[in-house]
Amino acid sequence: MGSLNTAQIMDWLATKGADFGLKVLAAIATWIIGRWIISAVLKLVEKAINRTGRIEPTLARYLVSIIGVVLNIILILAILDIFGVHTTSFAALLAGAGLAIGTAWGGLLSHFAAGVFLQVLRPYKVGDYVSAGGVEGTVKELGLFGTTIVSGDSVTHVVGNNKIFSDTIKNFSTLPQRRVDCEAKVANGVDINDAVKRLKAALPGIKNVLADPPPEVEIVKFTAEGPLLTVRGYAHTDHYWQVYFDINKTIAYEFGKAGYPVPATPQVQRQV
Repeated sequence: MGSLNTAQIMDWLATKGADFGLKVLAAIATWIIGRWIISAVLKLVEKAINRTGRIEPTLARYLVSIIGVVLNIILILAILDIFGVHTTSFAALLAGAGLAIGTAWGGLLSHFAAGVFLQVLRPYKVGDYVSAGGVEGTVKELGLFGTTIVSGDSVTHVVGNNKIFSDTIKNFSTLPQRRVDCEAKVANGVDINDAVKRLKAALPGIKNVLADPPPEVEIVKFTAEGPLLTVRGYAHTDHYWQVYFDINKTIAYEFGKAGYPVPATPQVQRQV
């Protein structure tokens, strides 16, 4: 029995051993060359990403890792094909598994995809004051799945990137200056031209109010209590709230100094 097995082994080596040996050598060569090519490709991709300077380092590492995994799977399928293993069913299995995972993780992957686009398009960066995903505040962190925004009342909000990317994004920090809008109501009987003149003279003296564009004071509409003025000053985005509050203080001070009465709501007479 032992001699028979030996004879069968020798016969197999004589007929198919050389072919199998060549396949092993081809597989080893394919693995070595393939790994070298993959390493070279990943280095080129990493250099290209870093050269743009528009993608965060964390996202760059994720992208390089994903490309590396895909290329290694292709390399393994190529080696299996050398040994005559049918990789069509294996590839279909991988595709099915990927579809199942994609369906189960659809929401998370949508946030990831949106995060990739946000990293590439850069509609805002850390430190910008934005209104995004229904939240207004300062961007604390731009992650792969969500953006952390700290609102003015010191509350931390983590908003999914897909919600942000599918909605309107307002970035108040993109331009170096913002318009600060305030309102001032003047009582009936007050000289409206005098009120406008006083405010126009006082606004340039407010700290951090820009001279160009110049401040504006105009009548917005007329109400039952009296004319409503819009009082506008321009300031650097970092000084927005300071200028906003100081404009309101100036309105109160100037109207008080002029002795303007407080606008009173007209009394509605009832019919008896």
